[in-house]
Amino acid sequence: WLGRNWPPGFYFLYRCSFIYCFFILPGQHCSLITGWLKQIDAGAGEVFGVNGYDDIFRLVGDDWVQFPGKLKHVTVGPSGLWGANNDNYIFKIQDAKWVNVEGKLKQLDAGGNELLVGVNQHDNIFCLNQDSISSTSANLPFNDVEGSLKYYSCGLYGCWGVNSKNEIFHRLDVSPTNCKGSEWKPVEGNLVMVEAGTDGSVYGLNGLGQIYRRQGISSSNPMGTTWKIVNINGPFKHLSYDEGILWLINTDGNIFKCDLH
Repeated sequence: WLGRNWPPGFYFLYRCSFIYCFFILPGQHCSLITGWLKQIDAGAGEVFGVNGYDDIFRLVGDDWVQFPGKLKHVTVGPSGLWGANNDNYIFKIQDAKWVNVEGKLKQLDAGGNELLVGVNQHDNIFCLNQDSISSTSANLPFNDVEGSLKYYSCGLYGCWGVNSKNEIFHRLDVSPTNCKGSEWKPVEGNLVMVEAGTDGSVYGLNGLGQIYRRQGISSSNPMGTTWKIVNINGPFKHLSYDEGILWLINTDGNIFKCDLH
């Protein structure tokens, strides 16, 4: 889908350049990028975000290019480009335009292995299998997933979520043909959001806006072993990770690109 032509009508909002660079720790080179966003998502080599006015932007080189439409939350990854608007209506890019999909979700994640997950305003959990992702129907068979989460994200080695108490959970046995998985396993710690990358990396933010990375994740141990703090000064309110880059938004809406290679 990344080879498609994007919808007509988007335009350059402003020239975006790296205006301030600093070193936090060896191997962590962070740059402040011009612009302000409330939410950002990176996946499949793409970066999208939305600002406080629900305007959508795509990062093209060092430039933020405004994208058609209005969304409060956007997600991009192997399962395509999806989003939810201020009324929690679901949209996806299909044939180079936004198409409304039946149902309501407040947060979605397209970073899983050919599956989509999300949660609604009541913290109910839903997912779509691989065959539904490629469907052109507006009435997709969302699967109910047991439990209650306020944020849910999937990556190479499974899915992670946090509930209203900031408790962390890992979903076992999730696959493209069984997005529901089998059972929840509690994970130690407390986070307000968690993001799973397509390479298996998992990052999260706690209530103080501090960044944590899950250590020890592998195909044989998808839950990993421990949480390790990432020593980048915040506080931050949103993050996303893809292809060795950690994308951060601080509480003022400033955007940071941190190269972790």
